[in-house]
Amino acid sequence: MQYEGIEKNINYTFKDKALLKTALTHTSYAHMHNVESNEKLEYLGDSILEFISSKYLYNSYKKLNEGEMTKVRATVVCEESLYKVAEKIKLGSFLITSKGEGFGNVKNKAILADGIESIIAAIYLDSGLEDAEKFIIDNLKEAIENASKHVGTKDYKTVLQEKLQIHGNVKIEYIIISEEGPDHDKHFVSQVLCNGEVLATGEGKSKKSAEMEAARKALKDMKD
Repeated sequence: MQYEGIEKNINYTFKDKALLKTALTHTSYAHMHNVESNEKLEYLGDSILEFISSKYLYNSYKKLNEGEMTKVRATVVCEESLYKVAEKIKLGSFLITSKGEGFGNVKNKAILADGIESIIAAIYLDSGLEDAEKFIIDNLKEAIENASKHVGTKDYKTVLQEKLQIHGNVKIEYIIISEEGPDHDKHFVSQVLCNGEVLATGEGKSKKSAEMEAARKALKDMKD
């Protein structure tokens, strides 16, 4: 496999190419070919990402309090944000998956977001925290800045509730319709309903993030 393309896109050259290969190997392929998948790297990368983003917020946004920093981090360290990074570096063209997962042209948001976490861990193991931090900040600095500007604004669920109840009380429900994956890597799908009618469906790595994504989509549909 040629790695120059992905290494150029992430602006990092691996000393240990086997690490990069593992980071790019999805479980769908690994199980079929009895090789190591990127699941463990993803687990490590998730922790590194949370630490580095927390450190960056602490050092760069002195005026934010603990709750505000947590909110900004949650906005940025999420599937949607990591998916955008994956699209930017064209990760879907390099992931090693089964044909059923979109071999050579992966579009699944969860798989792509997980792949970013795996790459973060692989960079860390290959050369240390400094290079992993550079990759994270280079790719998320703008998103963090944008999120910090809106830290005082209401979240999607609150805004949706206010919009739906503007003419009186309505019954708003969030229902988790799907829950998959091991404990350290759950994937949830949530629906938001108003008086029993499904408004939108959202996905995320936690129940809260899936519900928030459903609310965001519902608000977008109301504007369109």
